Amino acid sequence: MSDYRTPATPHFATFITLFWLSIVVLPLLSSCSSLSFNQTKEDISPSIFNPQGPAANMVANLSWLMFGLAGAVFLLVMGVLILGLVRSRPDVSLHESNPAQDRRFIVFGGLLLPAVVLGIVYVSAIWTMRALAAPAEADEIVIEIVGHQFWWEIHYPDFEVTTANEIHLPAGQPVRLRVTSADVIHSFWVPELHGKIDLIPGQVNGFWLQADEPGIYLGLCAEFCGVQHAKMLLRVVAEPPERFAAWLEHQAEPAAAVTGSELEEGQQVFFNSGCMNCHTVRGTNASGTEGPDLTHLASRLTLAAGVLENNRGNLGGWVVNPQHLKPGNHMPPSALTGLELQALLTYLESLE
Repeated sequence: MSDYRTPATPHFATFITLFWLSIVVLPLLSSCSSLSFNQTKEDISPSIFNPQGPAANMVANLSWLMFGLAGAVFLLVMGVLILGLVRSRPDVSLHESNPAQDRRFIVFGGLLLPAVVLGIVYVSAIWTMRALAAPAEADEIVIEIVGHQFWWEIHYPDFEVTTANEIHLPAGQPVRLRVTSADVIHSFWVPELHGKIDLIPGQVNGFWLQADEPGIYLGLCAEFCGVQHAKMLLRVVAEPPERFAAWLEHQAEPAAAVTGSELEEGQQVFFNSGCMNCHTVRGTNASGTEGPDLTHLASRLTLAAGVLENNRGNLGGWVVNPQHLKPGNHMPPSALTGLELQALLTYLESLE
């Protein structure tokens, strides 16, 4: 019986081609998953590798460590494989192998090296998780977040402020979050400020955020929650402490009283068309809780949970047929005349 022999002609060129494809092409393909929501430049493609807060820095450091270790192991394995292909000889039988050398290779490459790599990752992950458990300060502002299909309800309980899809916080200071869900499981994630946390119906989870510098940071739902999961966005607006305090003071105020026939007509359209059954406007009879609080709608950056820029044209399109812009959301289309729509838009734009 003849000995089993290694192949006479290894496909070395094919291997080299696949190797370089894995090095060059796959990272390019993975970059295609970056977010692109046709938003302003500061909102495009949030990344954990662009940390803007202490928590995000810790997450980024852990990610770079894991990426570096994975890259080193990959290169080592590819190097051993290339070495084996280059040094392979068709006239060498497997019976001529060195058992002692084989055992050393198995012990080192199959046991010791993986144990060291996994040990480093494990210790680093546990240390990072402990460091992320809570910020250093104990007197943070508390913000309550409730996830809905498909928008974010935001409360500042200590200041009696309610808003939607937009979190304001003072730059350089931690804020504490209490998060839950009104329907299905959602996941709160602002990649440049922190990791992810789940919003679970019937359960309140704790979290915190801190932005080092003033700016606008894009957040999103990171847990599939229904047909419009990809369009459940939010903005975190970090401001200097004095501007944040002014924002809080303004948001705590009820809606300004309407003056003038056009605003009064628009308010009546709001009441008569059923908007008040789903939305609250503090200072009026509108007290619906199915949709976002609209008391200061005009002061927000976006509409439809971060999908549209907040301007009159987008607002009109959203009111008339929200299903066209965001199919599957819970807001029904309206049957307003042109005059009624214009009056309603004027009223909504006055809610600053």
